[in-house]
Amino acid sequence: QVQLVESGGGLVQAGGSLRLSCAASGRTFRRYVMGWFRQAPGKEREFVAAISVTGDSTYYANSVKGRFTISRDNAKNTVYLQMNSLKPEDTAVYYCAARGAYGLGSLRDEYDYWGEGTQVTVSS
Repeated sequence: QVQLVESGGGLVQAGGSLRLSCAASGRTFRRYVMGWFRQAPGKEREFVAAISVTGDSTYYANSVKGRFTISRDNAKNTVYLQMNSLKPEDTAVYYCAARGAYGLGSLRDEYDYWGEGTQVTVSS
């Protein structure tokens, strides 16, 4: 089992940057594909980005491609989401998720473990 704890959220002006972190418990972190999702008020939880177990493959939602970067440090059991050029529509609770299967999943049901989320608010 994997426990995930997100951090790094906050309030930022449009055009600014934030880096989210997700710390995972356990020694099996390196076996999991990791993903970031987000949920805005009144909307469904949506996929943001995913990264392979080794970090050499990544996948992004079109809405964040070119602005967000997902990365991981298996020695530190941590996955990151660097968010640049933030827009008000990026405002949401951001969730880290772990997938115990191969493939960079983009569907919520493909992930087995979830963190509690961290709030990101982008002001205009």
